Amino acid sequence: MKTLLEVCTGSLASVEAAAEGGAERIELCAALPLDGLTPSLGTIRLVRQRWPQLRIHVLVRPREGDFVYSQAELRAMALDIEAAKPYADGFVGGALTPEGDIDMMATEVLVRQSGDKPFTFHRAFDHCRQPLVALEQLIGLGCSRILTSGQQPTALAGIDLLRRLNDVSSGRIIIMPGGGVNAENARLILDQTGCSEIHGSCSGGSGVTSADEVRAVRAIIG
Repeated sequence: MKTLLEVCTGSLASVEAAAEGGAERIELCAALPLDGLTPSLGTIRLVRQRWPQLRIHVLVRPREGDFVYSQAELRAMALDIEAAKPYADGFVGGALTPEGDIDMMATEVLVRQSGDKPFTFHRAFDHCRQPLVALEQLIGLGCSRILTSGQQPTALAGIDLLRRLNDVSSGRIIIMPGGGVNAENARLILDQTGCSEIHGSCSGGSGVTSADEVRAVRAIIG
């Protein structure tokens, strides 16, 4: 099975570099120093027009901070999905309860609003108090994948949980390691976890995606 690299992009310059480096799919965000927020509709439309070859997964996160959302915030997120749906190939988001469990109602709304577009539950998963319970809940809700660092600061440090999640999921959902991924560790993370997708900004520490780093990671993972 071919391994897929998803490049996290927080600006048009990063999208351009990801495309130049041969990325097949991007997570399109704004405000990466805040761990990513929903990009503007204008940005989404422009990326769709300029780089039609890219698969675009749009982050839906209305503010910085925790992942416990009010009804008004959830409504705004659903409207963002509806507005972006004609231009996006998938969506990325998620919601938690104050106790650190999956907010089943809120996440169901986001998955349902995404329609036939795949929905990735993002690294809010890394704040779940019972990751294996959360895994089964997200499978039941129809999520397509989970972006996670294995509840550690980096995917490299979280290899043990990533491997367990991938084993337990048995192909029912994609486990996508992310967090500190680069050309030096991507192959090791994939080999040790058995995962077939991996996520990184490919920025080389600069904050802006580097086409050379995208090429390097793609060459390493095959």
